Amino acid sequence: MRKLNLLVPAVAAAALIFSAPAASHAQVAVGVQVGPAPVCPYGYYDYAPYQCAPYGYYGPEWFTNGVFIGAGPWFHGHEGFYGHVDRHYDPHYGYNGAYPRHDEHFDSHRDFHEFHGTYERDGHGHERESERGH
Repeated sequence: MRKLNLLVPAVAAAALIFSAPAASHAQVAVGVQVGPAPVCPYGYYDYAPYQCAPYGYYGPEWFTNGVFIGAGPWFHGHEGFYGHVDRHYDPHYGYNGAYPRHDEHFDSHRDFHEFHGTYERDGHGHERESERGH
């Protein structure tokens, strides 16, 4: 009986050691899943929370046939793209005016002759002074 009393704890310890789960390797996902782009008639800012931008923030080079080429994770411009923006319509620079309603639509007949962008952005939040002014 004494041998059995010594053997039972040893068997139990061995069972615990050999049945312990193997060390797992952490899995790290790189990248962010991005849903659909915001539906905004005049485009959306290129920084989170990707709020709709008002008419006049983006210049004409940001649109193709009235369709916004994107900003932030949904950017569809060519590599090296920088387009003109008017920082007066950016909340980071003090804008607190009206924003478009989601049911508004881009007016392809409206032109940008009143656009006064003096800065350029690349669609990913990077900005530089305009090389040519606008």
